[in-house]
Amino acid sequence: MSEKTRRESVAQARAARLAEAVVEATAGRPGVSMPSAERVMAELATAKSVNDFYGKDGIFARLFAKTIEEMLEGEITAHLGYEAHEVVGRNSGNSRNGRYRRTLKTEGGEQTIAMPRDRNGSFEPQIIGPYQRQTNEIEEKILALYARGQSVRDIQDVLEELYGIDVAPTTISAVTDKIMPLVSAWQARPLAAVYPIVFLDGLHIKLRRENNRVETVVVYIVFAIDTEGHRDVLGHWVSDGAEGANFWLSVITDLQSRGVEDILIACVDGLAGFDEAIRAIFPKVRLQRCVIHQIRASLRYVTWKDYKAFIADLKTVYRAPTREEAERQLQRLEEVWGKRYPAAVRSWLTHWDDLATFFDFPAEIRKLIYTTNRIEAYNRQLRKVIKTKGSFPTADAARKLLYLAHINITKRWTGAIPGWPLVLNQLAIRFDDRLPL
Repeated sequence: MSEKTRRESVAQARAARLAEAVVEATAGRPGVSMPSAERVMAELATAKSVNDFYGKDGIFARLFAKTIEEMLEGEITAHLGYEAHEVVGRNSGNSRNGRYRRTLKTEGGEQTIAMPRDRNGSFEPQIIGPYQRQTNEIEEKILALYARGQSVRDIQDVLEELYGIDVAPTTISAVTDKIMPLVSAWQARPLAAVYPIVFLDGLHIKLRRENNRVETVVVYIVFAIDTEGHRDVLGHWVSDGAEGANFWLSVITDLQSRGVEDILIACVDGLAGFDEAIRAIFPKVRLQRCVIHQIRASLRYVTWKDYKAFIADLKTVYRAPTREEAERQLQRLEEVWGKRYPAAVRSWLTHWDDLATFFDFPAEIRKLIYTTNRIEAYNRQLRKVIKTKGSFPTADAARKLLYLAHINITKRWTGAIPGWPLVLNQLAIRFDDRLPL
């Protein structure tokens, strides 16, 4: 079978299914008789090639308008209580009063619909809302394009090129603004009482302030693993310009107000002010500083000729089987490299208590908490979306785009962390009085 023949067969099969759906939808509907469905079948029979079905002038587009008009006719018949041209209608106190035209933007292009009306002005169609100018499928496509970082101009061009419809920038903004209640509801939703592992990080964006001044601000992100082993992002908080410690305190307080009573292990990459903020709200939390970020930070001070040797000695520290052995190797690292690269070694000594937390846990938990790569992977996917934005006009615009990107990212989060039952058992032993099972 040739490609052209295959495509024609697919199109005709789709047409047949559409015809069956029309017959089913119109059967028994007031004011819509079976002959209208038969006319639809006749329209489908006029196709000579696959191209006749698609496009703004294709059969599917014409069928859409005809079917909607038939359904509107059924609605006004049900509203008035009598069929068109029935004599009883003359004494009913209300009657049909012609039609007016409304242009509806659809996937098949702009369709002109003949909207029936009554003399008393009491008829309100249900299938098309009073101010509806585009179908949900167009709104969904606008949101899908916006969620992938497309600008308003890009969305306009795509809709014009693919569907032959001209959507104004204000309309696109109005469609995307419809999700703000969803964004607010998501950001304020109740949370679990206990989260075994939480990762915290920040994402930098550019935000336009008053007088057209553009500032770089931080979006604070909390990524958690719940007691079922499922990943969850607890929220996005756009900084209001407060210092790191103060804003982190407001983030942690918000988590507490939404129902979080305890966090067992918190993983960070050296965020300024975070230690004091989280311990002020959750004093029993165990803090783990990201080992990978620490390695990268210390290697900035090491010259290339000593790079391999320094790394080899550093591996004996963070790959040690026990904390005691790691501390012995850290002392050796200081003896060998402390004078040559004091800044590189000093950073390990300064933050050792938070870097060494993972040594207190079995291997299954260690590999989950020694690095913040999980939240970094999430942030990378957010950056793919926001990189096309020079700056955001408002904080709400940033929240809106980040939320839509989040929905696309988390669609693939379908299962628990591999090996989670074993991890949960070990956490239950280590935190037996704080982890309800």
